[in-house]
Amino acid sequence: MADCSKCFYCREDLSGKKFLKKDEKQVCVRCFDKFCANTCAECRRPISTDSKELHHKGRYWHSDCFRCAKCYKNLAKESFGSKNDRILCGTCSSREDAPRCNGCYKPILAGTESVEYNGNSWHDECFTCYQCQKPISSKTFQTKNNNVYCNSCHEKKFAKQCACCKKPITTGGVNYKDQPWHSECLACFSCRKPLSGTRFTSHEEKVYCVDCYKSTVAKKCNGCQDPITGFGQATNVVNYEGGTWHDYCFNCKKCCLNLAKKHFVSHNGDIYCSNCSKKL
Repeated sequence: MADCSKCFYCREDLSGKKFLKKDEKQVCVRCFDKFCANTCAECRRPISTDSKELHHKGRYWHSDCFRCAKCYKNLAKESFGSKNDRILCGTCSSREDAPRCNGCYKPILAGTESVEYNGNSWHDECFTCYQCQKPISSKTFQTKNNNVYCNSCHEKKFAKQCACCKKPITTGGVNYKDQPWHSECLACFSCRKPLSGTRFTSHEEKVYCVDCYKSTVAKKCNGCQDPITGFGQATNVVNYEGGTWHDYCFNCKKCCLNLAKKHFVSHNGDIYCSNCSKKL
């Protein structure tokens, strides 16, 4: 401040009094507050000469009015940022710029553990299984109809159930009688050997490997005494009076002519062709 003769506005003698300059004009304190003071961007009142003034990007504030637009913390002596003409403290500025959680819609602040998937972000604790609601965190997961499932819930809800053990089939599996099975569950009833990729047969709703079927289940041929398995050449059988033969073993007792599809005569438990039966 300096001495001057008169105030530019009220023409009061300024000799020995305090005054201010505005655009090279001397103005008394009263007129400066009335005509020249900047208007506070917050309270819209003039910033008088006895108030501390703060300014930023062409706007002015009382020091008490310079506050964060969101949390109202005074920023006169704090670092701050601005966004869309709003003054924000460091914390609120970070929240404004932070991505929003797709679960709780709150900001994911820098340094917070989070999960990104398919263009969206979640707090670590908000990325949960659609079924059990437990956090998935860094575990592997599956998706179905845009929903996220932990592996356990996905298996229980969507995986095929084994016809034998009734548990989910997560990998592999085989089909038998139009039903899914674990490979290890489709096993011989007698020796428990896995049957996937091998020949096997069933008897009374139980499955057997070829060897066990021959030794424990199959009927014995009345001709050769070997088991009748239904495999290979033993596919066709002949049943007669309680006996069972491979079709190629059903032969005339005397001339060995195969009688599987021919007329024959039974005599004393043996089978004969028509010609040989006449010679008995």
